[in-house]
Amino acid sequence: MLILIAGPYRSGTGDDPAKMAANLRVLEAPSHALFRAGHVPMIGEWVALPVWNAAGGSEVGDELYEEIFHPVAHRLLAMCEGVLRLPGASKGADNDVKIATERGIPVWYDLKDVPGVAV
Repeated sequence: MLILIAGPYRSGTGDDPAKMAANLRVLEAPSHALFRAGHVPMIGEWVALPVWNAAGGSEVGDELYEEIFHPVAHRLLAMCEGVLRLPGASKGADNDVKIATERGIPVWYDLKDVPGVAV
């Protein structure tokens, strides 16, 4: 399955690049376990960051950032077969869960609950 990993990226960072990078590492942490279980892990920022950079993005939270980041997750959800929601406050991740639920896409809150994952 293509599984979106959702959790805090920008939330709670004050837009500090080091804190955002640390949050991305947390989002990436379960990716190997998902891959070993036969799934394809996906994180919206893996797609949004290069698109934003290519478009000339320069300031987190600017109009271009808002135009790209959340819509990327929504487009990915059209292709994903599951969402792994990691802990932590995040309006974006909460919205991903809401959309997934509305679309009947399974949402897991613990890596061990994802089919095939042995942790």
